[in-house]
Amino acid sequence: MRRPKPHQLVLAIGVLAALGTIASGIVPRITEWHDESPVSRVVFVNVPDPLYWAFYATASTMLFVVAWLVSLRMRNYQRGQPDDRRTTRKNLKRRMEDFRAGVWMQTLLRDPQAGIMHSFIYFGFLVLFIATVLLEIDHQLPESAKFLHGRVYQGYAFTADLFGVVFVVGILWAIARRYVQRPYRIRIKTKPEDAMILGTFLVIGVGGFVVEGLRIALAQRPSFEEWSFVGWTISGVVDGWSAGTLRDLHRWAWGVHVVAFVAFLVLLPTTKLRHMITSPMNMYLRDRDRPKGAMKPLPNLMETELETFGASTIEDFTWKQLFDTDACTICGRCTSVCPAHATGKPLDPREIVLKVGEVMAATGTPPVSPPVGVDREITIEADSVFERIAPEEIWACTTCKACDEICPVNIEILDKILDIRRYLSLMESNFPTELGNTYRSMENSSNVYGMSQNDRADWAKDLDGVEIVDGSGPLGHEYLYWVGCAGSFDDRNKKTTRAVAKLLQRAGVDFAILGPSELCTGDPARRSGNEYVFQMLAMQNIETLGGMGVTKIVTQCPHCFNTLGNEYPQLGGEYEVIHHSQLLAELVRDGRLSLAGATLEERVTFHDSCYLGRHNDVYLAPRKVIGSLGGIEVVEMPRNGTRGMCCGAGGARMFMEEHVGKKVNIERSEEALGTGASRIAVACPFCYVMLEDGVKDKGRDEEVRVQDIAEILLEAIEREAGASPAGFQTGV
Repeated sequence: MRRPKPHQLVLAIGVLAALGTIASGIVPRITEWHDESPVSRVVFVNVPDPLYWAFYATASTMLFVVAWLVSLRMRNYQRGQPDDRRTTRKNLKRRMEDFRAGVWMQTLLRDPQAGIMHSFIYFGFLVLFIATVLLEIDHQLPESAKFLHGRVYQGYAFTADLFGVVFVVGILWAIARRYVQRPYRIRIKTKPEDAMILGTFLVIGVGGFVVEGLRIALAQRPSFEEWSFVGWTISGVVDGWSAGTLRDLHRWAWGVHVVAFVAFLVLLPTTKLRHMITSPMNMYLRDRDRPKGAMKPLPNLMETELETFGASTIEDFTWKQLFDTDACTICGRCTSVCPAHATGKPLDPREIVLKVGEVMAATGTPPVSPPVGVDREITIEADSVFERIAPEEIWACTTCKACDEICPVNIEILDKILDIRRYLSLMESNFPTELGNTYRSMENSSNVYGMSQNDRADWAKDLDGVEIVDGSGPLGHEYLYWVGCAGSFDDRNKKTTRAVAKLLQRAGVDFAILGPSELCTGDPARRSGNEYVFQMLAMQNIETLGGMGVTKIVTQCPHCFNTLGNEYPQLGGEYEVIHHSQLLAELVRDGRLSLAGATLEERVTFHDSCYLGRHNDVYLAPRKVIGSLGGIEVVEMPRNGTRGMCCGAGGARMFMEEHVGKKVNIERSEEALGTGASRIAVACPFCYVMLEDGVKDKGRDEEVRVQDIAEILLEAIEREAGASPAGFQTGV
């Protein structure tokens, strides 16, 4: 038998929900079970039979309509490519943890103000929904099984009113935040539907209290209803009004409350309010079969029968990438942390998600509403994301992953950008001019600088004990020190390379380097979409490393660290890869690298590399390295750790010029200089270059030094030993 498709299952659920709702209206009228307890409430009191049946008929119809509208959206997701997000024994625990983090608002609380506001709305609505369900369940049960009476009813009434107040406060807070406070990321995306959603919720919350108060007044304010403290207060206001007036007002208020509920059901699948359902599901689906820092793998381009690569149409994305577009809450947190957007570039991560969703919605069969309302002037005539997304937006990305990291519902924004880059690069050769030179250098010289491979080990010429292996035989050493292109050819980063080598020697670490046999890992090519060049270089490196039997690699470049450790396994290269900050921290901790007497009486700030931090969650190791020195004062920049700002070099931006807006490295350098630190510590060769250039641009290079953590550590050690500080040696 053919398995039903997801959208068919949703329709089936809708049918069952509609039938169940009708049945829940019919059964009590047949059984006529009533709660005889004096401390209870009568359901549908003062509601005439025509309104009673209209309510159940409308609710039943609307539940099916909601399911039908949701099924149309699910048909859109089914247009996407496969993506294995199945739940297994291995990932079930992580998935439940991610889901719990979402439903308990933990991810939203990264921004305390917005998180608390949303928590008021979310938990208030959730408890009110549960209260409604409990009331309906009690409505169906026989007298002996009914439970909403006595103390239970009083506790139920108090809890419902308490969370009703929480809900209304949350809504009023949201209205004030969006229309009075108006933070930038919210102001630029406020649409008419926001007013409709908030207005509907406000009517539901306030209207529920009004209905409750009028109901209590009609019952002549029995004392046990004091537990419904809001309704009791309202009933006191209308106490003394005629019974006829109270009956009429109660029916009208009840009708308005029901209409607001129907409006909610209409808004749920047709506006961004759908994230009430899709966001928790998206968080549950977070776990995937590749590391956090790895791009989606492609087949061997030399052997594949695929005719197109990357993503340009909706069908090129995975179903999960399409589902993301409906899980977006339009909160704009990704926008607020994007370094490209902050410096005036055309990229806005939120817009990438929404624009993909707009194309998906407009080209569906039938078309459905977009993720959020769009201007009428915007038209989409073809199933191509380039109907809405300009290449300039895609190329402005530094792949820093700040957008993914801060997203409270785990939307994978960077994956979409990188897949679109693959299409632009591989299918259209539509990439910045500077990248063409970088690609040629990588193809012809096996490094990004176009330098001779024979010069790769020149940095080690006057260092004793650094063994160069040619890759033709077994390694014969514990570690292979992967220097990387910048560490081999860039004069500034050669200082870092020498410092790392000296520190490893001091600690007695057994290592060797490949020298001319080491090729670029291919990271700049892959991050800029050129999978062909990446695979060409990666396969050669994997063949060399495999022939040598390499198992352990230490590297000073986070980009090499990420590529070797997270992406080479996609092509068969499995290694234990460690960043030099991690190894140095381990050596200091174990006492193999003595820091006895090593001090640095200076104020130092550390800049987090995106590919070490957000891509691989390594934050503490480099801080432990510099923090282990005596006398040092380590100060943090305002944006640090998971919120650290990119230097501007990631995603091959190191090899592209910035022609629009303020340079990202200048923005970050100003922040570093603002700490008053005399040294800026880095743990990435790209960050080294970008921040040093930024400090020079601000005219502060005479008073503030940019150094790798290895240089700082070695300088303190050699100063104590009476040697010349590393980095100031002749010829380095």
